[in-house]
Amino acid sequence: MSKTVRLGIIGCGGIGTGKHLPALSKVEGVEIVAFCDIIVERAEEAAKKFGTPDAKVYEDYKELLKDDSIEVVHVCTPNRSHSFISIDAMEAGKHVMCEKPMAKTYAEAKAMLEASKRTGKKLTIGYQNRYRPDSQHLKCAADRGDLGEVYYAKATAIRRRAVPTWGVFLNEYEQGGGPLIDIGTHALDLTLWEMNNYEPAYVVGTTYRKLADQTNQGNAWGNWDPEKFTVEDSAFGFIVMKNGATIMLESSWALNYADPREAVCTLCGTKGGADMNDGLRFNSIDFNRQVMTVPDLKAGGAQFFEGKTAGTPAEIEAQQWIDAVRNDTTPCVLPEQALCVTRILEAIYESAKTGKPVYFD
Repeated sequence: MSKTVRLGIIGCGGIGTGKHLPALSKVEGVEIVAFCDIIVERAEEAAKKFGTPDAKVYEDYKELLKDDSIEVVHVCTPNRSHSFISIDAMEAGKHVMCEKPMAKTYAEAKAMLEASKRTGKKLTIGYQNRYRPDSQHLKCAADRGDLGEVYYAKATAIRRRAVPTWGVFLNEYEQGGGPLIDIGTHALDLTLWEMNNYEPAYVVGTTYRKLADQTNQGNAWGNWDPEKFTVEDSAFGFIVMKNGATIMLESSWALNYADPREAVCTLCGTKGGADMNDGLRFNSIDFNRQVMTVPDLKAGGAQFFEGKTAGTPAEIEAQQWIDAVRNDTTPCVLPEQALCVTRILEAIYESAKTGKPVYFD
C-alpha cells in the first residue's frame, strides 16, 4: 500500500450500507470521509458507523464533490441518477464506482463512458458476481480455451416469489424497469464476461406483469403494494451476437417456477460446457465417454486480476477497485463492458414494447 485513499459515498440506502461501506471498511488505507443522502439521517447514521471521526455529512451531492481531498466516489443511488451524479463526480476530479446497472438508458451510460475518457478518471460498475469463486474459476477455464468456441449460453436470474418491497425498486421512473434491470443485469454481465463477447447483433425481448396485481402473493419479504408495482415482474431476452452465438436471458422477481436461481450462467462450447446449476460443473467428452467434472472451490484458485482473492465478492470487488485507483491500473469491470449490458437490456425493453426485434449497428 503506497497511499491513503479518501472516499465519499453518495446514497446511503440499503446497497450503500449493506454492500459498499462494510466492504470498503475492510480495505486497508481507505478513509471514508464523506456521506451524502437526500435523507440526511441515513447519511448521519452511516457516517457514525463507517466514517472517520471528522467525516462530513451532506444532503446535496454537489457540495460533497467540492471537497478536493476526496479521490474516489461511490454512487449508490436509484438508477435514474446514476449518470448525472457519476458524470458530475468525474468532472470534479473523482474516480467513480457506480452501483449496477450503469444507467437507466444506453444514452446515459454512453455519456458516462465519454465523461471518463474526457476527464481521464476511472469508472467502474458494481458487478460483484464476477468475484465469486465459481465465476473466477469458470473465467479462467473459458479464457484458456477449455470450452472451445462458446456459441450458446443462458443468463439466469429467476426468483420464485422474492419481490423487493423497500426503496424504489417497484418504481419505473426511478429504476427504469424491474427484475430485468435489477438482477437480470447481473446474470447478463456475468455471461458476457465469461464469454468475452460484447458485440450483439440483434435482440428479441418479452416482458410480463402477470402476478403483480395478485393479493395471494407468498412473497419472501412480505406483500408488495400492487398500486406501486409499476414495472414488469418477469422479462426474457433472445440475444444473437455478431459471431452467431446465442444467449437466452431469463429474469424474474415473481414467477411460478419451482427451481429458482440467481446470477448464474450456462455456457456451451465446441469442446465442452459448464453450468452453475448445482455448483460449478464442467461437462466434456473423454475417451468417447461423457464426463462431468466438479472443481473443489473451497481450495485456493487462480488469481486473474490484481487484488486479494480472499473475502466475500463485495470485499474482493472493493479491494481490486481501490488497488486500481492506488496503482493506476485497470479495474476488473470496464465501463465499455457495462455499457454493452445496458444497451442489451434497453433493447429487450424496446423489443417487448414494439413486438419487433431490435437490431444493432
